[in-house]
Amino acid sequence: MKAIIVEDEVPAQEELSYLINTHSSIKIEGIFDDGLDVLKYLQTHEVDAIFLDISIPSLDGVLLAQNISKFAHKPYIVFITAYKEHAAEAFEIEAFDYILKPYHESRLITMLQKLESHFQRDSQNKQEAAAPAPNNAPRVSHSINLIKDERIIVTDINDIYYAAAQEKVTQVYTRKEEFTMPMNITELCNRLPEEHFFRCHRSYCVNLSKIREIVPWFNNTYILRLSDLDFEVPVSRSKVKEFRQLMRF
Repeated sequence: MKAIIVEDEVPAQEELSYLINTHSSIKIEGIFDDGLDVLKYLQTHEVDAIFLDISIPSLDGVLLAQNISKFAHKPYIVFITAYKEHAAEAFEIEAFDYILKPYHESRLITMLQKLESHFQRDSQNKQEAAAPAPNNAPRVSHSINLIKDERIIVTDINDIYYAAAQEKVTQVYTRKEEFTMPMNITELCNRLPEEHFFRCHRSYCVNLSKIREIVPWFNNTYILRLSDLDFEVPVSRSKVKEFRQLMRF
């Protein structure tokens, strides 16, 4: 796995290089302190990951990442910055992680382990995608980026239990955590594989594999009780027919 560091402070460059070399097998191909130099480099070189500060000369990290996100080959982008207010923008360009300075070494090590794991899995998925899919079976993404405490958390879609609309944002729930997504529930549902998730109500989307019990409710609707959670998700009247067909009853 190849990476570059984009950071304009030499002590930060050295510390980050040391931690990456010590705690991962990632090969650092170059260190840059200027955004435009990075763009020039990427015109002739491909890397798998970019460790990116936001406050850099010529072209700030957010604009640089927005440009890179349009490339055919999209490297993982890990922001390592003192500016917490750009977390939402980082999510929009699907950054892998967003680490605030000063960071704990353990936080960075955890990120590196997760990064290498995702790189290996995504590389395998690309190899599988290059082969013909049997019976035209659909291929789905196995993870989604979620936001919590201004951090981007790469989350396995199977860990999501349900999502609930809340004004202009959407709350996403796993077994132990809650995430706030800066988008409406329709946009979020479109990012989830429809063979696993069902929009059961205008305000709710549920992971079908997490349904433990289907309880008849008034007006021929249902309440869904989920495994491991003390929360009941409603099925609206307009979704009952589709839900019954989906669940085959």
